[in-house]
Amino acid sequence: MKLNLKGISDRAQWEEKGYQLPQYDMDKMITKTKENPFWIHFGAGNLFRAFHANIVQNMLNSGALDRGLIVAEGFDYEIVEKMYEPHDNLGIVATLKADGTIEKTVVGSVAESLPLDSKNEEAYVRLKEIFGKESLQVVTFTITEKGYSLVNGKGEQLPDVTEDFVEGPEKPVSYMGKVSSLLYTRYKKGALPIALVSTDNCSHNGDKLYAAILAFAKEWVKNQKVEEGFVEYLDSKNVSFTWSMIDKITPRPDASVEKILLEDGVEELEPVITSKNTYVAPFVNAEETEYLVIEDDFPNGRPDLTKGGIMFTDRETVDKVEKMKVCTCLNPLHTCLAVYGCILGYQKISDEMKDTELKKLVETVGYVEGLPVVVNPGILDPKEFIDTVLNVRVPNPFMPDTPQRIATDTSQKLAIRFGETIKAYAATKDLDVDSLKLIPLVFAGWLRYLMAMDDEGNSFTLSPDPLLDTVCPYVSTFKLGEERTVAQIEEQLKPVLENAKIFGVNLYEVGMAEKVCGYFKELTAGIGAVRATLKKYV
Repeated sequence: MKLNLKGISDRAQWEEKGYQLPQYDMDKMITKTKENPFWIHFGAGNLFRAFHANIVQNMLNSGALDRGLIVAEGFDYEIVEKMYEPHDNLGIVATLKADGTIEKTVVGSVAESLPLDSKNEEAYVRLKEIFGKESLQVVTFTITEKGYSLVNGKGEQLPDVTEDFVEGPEKPVSYMGKVSSLLYTRYKKGALPIALVSTDNCSHNGDKLYAAILAFAKEWVKNQKVEEGFVEYLDSKNVSFTWSMIDKITPRPDASVEKILLEDGVEELEPVITSKNTYVAPFVNAEETEYLVIEDDFPNGRPDLTKGGIMFTDRETVDKVEKMKVCTCLNPLHTCLAVYGCILGYQKISDEMKDTELKKLVETVGYVEGLPVVVNPGILDPKEFIDTVLNVRVPNPFMPDTPQRIATDTSQKLAIRFGETIKAYAATKDLDVDSLKLIPLVFAGWLRYLMAMDDEGNSFTLSPDPLLDTVCPYVSTFKLGEERTVAQIEEQLKPVLENAKIFGVNLYEVGMAEKVCGYFKELTAGIGAVRATLKKYV
């Protein structure tokens, strides 16, 4: 059973093993898509394959669409070369359901895959051709928040961006420079309308995309590389930079899933680690639950993608859904489990939901401390969203997600995941910041986590985080079991506690610093102190 067009032509052997195959004429779909593309996506990773491509697959199966989509990869060209091309753009999506069943789907909706590489003349000419097509309606992105940034972590402009600003749109090397160049091609074809839709997991994602593209356009105008009309085009009703909220967990391809597929007889499933350290496989494992809410602003029209499960609404509602998820109903709960899961030695997030204290911790942070300040967006109910997170999604034992993965970049996440709730309490007359008991316990838990020592006193490796070198020295002097007063702890940790960029607020100004230090004292009282503190307060 080979994963390519010839291999799946023997449908019986795949279907006998429980695989859902494309229910449409692949050759016709590919031809129609290439002739009149309507959707191109940037970012050929797991989320795209499990979500966007699967949406189109389902609509092709039902007859709601007769064309697929095109994918371009602009960060790691080897994904196209080593994963898409050898498998004729096919991929297997293994949907891991909470009841223990696995839905196996061969997704064939990708009609064409291309490297977003201006040095690859054939591919870049083809991309320009696609962007010049009147039929193109939708450009989506999953390139991570970092992909839209024109500066590094220190705020310095990236060398590729600087070069592209000067050289213009002919052969750009930066990601956003290449996308801007393709949009310029579309502008030159008659200022054709288009919707640009970031589906990356970051707040106001469309604004980040707009700011990056506009920066290129303005610099190119200034350097006389393009005409002023290009800037006017980007700011016209012909181009939209919509906001969206996306939510679907797609961890890296797991060996246990690979084993199942190999036992079915699927060949050549070996994952590839590219020279850019991307881990890719011919299959993706993903959870069943998924949400994609998009601002409904499509200047060139769009198919009825609601048939694929996408929700369309106005910008204000997208913002409410985003805040509901990121600030209360999902992301903060993940961080609670990540921080304490690492300290308590857990290797799977799902196992943490069998832990009485950790389960109560996330229930309290979600339902008791977070829910009172959530604005109901209307199209999704906040309580039902948390119910699904805590009863279906996180406890799913078949989802190979780890606290160590989720603990990555925690210093960058605390402000939005907890700071917004604290601010809402401070701004609401009927609520008191002092009533928050477990959010400060999570802050203290993060400081305890930074000691890189578990509750048994064994050292562990901290997950990557850009502020480790900044914050770790403040906790490095603490030892388990040593006697320090809360005031002494506060004196040592003050530069961290007053950093509003980390917590979203200055913990002194909101009266939370002493509480965090009190918890930290108890969490560092000795071996087993973390468990004891959780039992006491949770």
